[in-house]
Amino acid sequence: MTDFSKTRQMFDIPEGMVYLNGNSLGPMPKKAPEAINTFLMDEWRTELVKGWNTKNWFIKSNLLGDRIGSLMGAANGTTVVGDSLSIKVFQAVAAGLAMAPKRRVILSDNGNFPTDLYMVEGLINLRDAGYVLRTPDPEDVFDQITDEVAVVMVTEVDYRNSRKHDMKSIIAKAHSVGATVVWDMAHSIGALPIDVTDTNTDFAVGCTYKYLNGGPGSPAFIYVAPRLLNTVEPALSGWFAHEAPFAFDLNFRPTPSKIDRMRIGTQSMAAFTLLETALDIWDEVNLDDVRSKSIELSEFFISEVESKCHGLTLVSPSDPNQRGSHVAFQFENGYECMQALIAQGVIGDFRAPDIMRFGITPLFINLDDIEKSVTILSEILTNKIWKKPEFQKRSLVT
Repeated sequence: MTDFSKTRQMFDIPEGMVYLNGNSLGPMPKKAPEAINTFLMDEWRTELVKGWNTKNWFIKSNLLGDRIGSLMGAANGTTVVGDSLSIKVFQAVAAGLAMAPKRRVILSDNGNFPTDLYMVEGLINLRDAGYVLRTPDPEDVFDQITDEVAVVMVTEVDYRNSRKHDMKSIIAKAHSVGATVVWDMAHSIGALPIDVTDTNTDFAVGCTYKYLNGGPGSPAFIYVAPRLLNTVEPALSGWFAHEAPFAFDLNFRPTPSKIDRMRIGTQSMAAFTLLETALDIWDEVNLDDVRSKSIELSEFFISEVESKCHGLTLVSPSDPNQRGSHVAFQFENGYECMQALIAQGVIGDFRAPDIMRFGITPLFINLDDIEKSVTILSEILTNKIWKKPEFQKRSLVT
């Protein structure tokens, strides 16, 4: 049983703040400053270039990959960390297309995060081979998986309203017609119990700065099913993916039968250090407990908002089993209302045109936080505090 009062003490959240935005950027682990200082002083300063061997920098992508893999039921040696999620989406979709050379349809949905779609558009333009990206409503994805489709690329949890895809059913349907699936876990990893082995997942990608709390810009990850490791084609063929990187062969030869073939180049060891520190917290956490507590807290939050905060409309699924770990409400002046909340120490976020999102993250959020946030939200709505001039100006990042 996970002790959430203990995990709460592992994060350095400013006094008085209610942080309901772990679905966008996780808070800083208390051990992060010491860890980064140790890296600077005891690794980079003293070891310099020797650190690639003496501090295992070269294989850190794999070591961290295995730790993340353990959170999604992946076997060791099937997950690697590095680069950004956009890059990993590109890699995975390109690899999936290579597995179905006669097919030209990539299926996603119009609820997917735009950068996933942008990366596919870029890939299509680069290949110039007649590929088509289809983006139906999320509810229609399953029925549009046909034998025309080469790759199904979906994000399990909708970044706006938290709606969940049934990934096991989607993967089974895709495989039945000879398509592969790229599963974006951006809003799943660290929030939901996941089993890539049980679901027979082909490719999975995700980020580590949200629920895993790796810090701003922390690296992404990619998973490849063991059955594909010897044949998957790395479209971005960097030297760290070479069979013998230090032979400096002018011709690329991917590492055989290893996830290393999905590596690209040099990564930030400072970022890896922070991620490693964040993952230490997960050694004491059970994801089934996280999911149960998230549902408990989110159900209470929804109930309180609907009874005390008039004018807001729930746009997340009302069935907790059909949504992820954030809750979304619609409000015409959602941006201004969120700015008023932030000014009073309740940190959620906004998604255009009118969605207010609240991340329910049990590692550091409890019932008292929920009650406090709803009280402040109710006051803002009742007294129309959101109408104040200071809340009307749009920031660069909204």
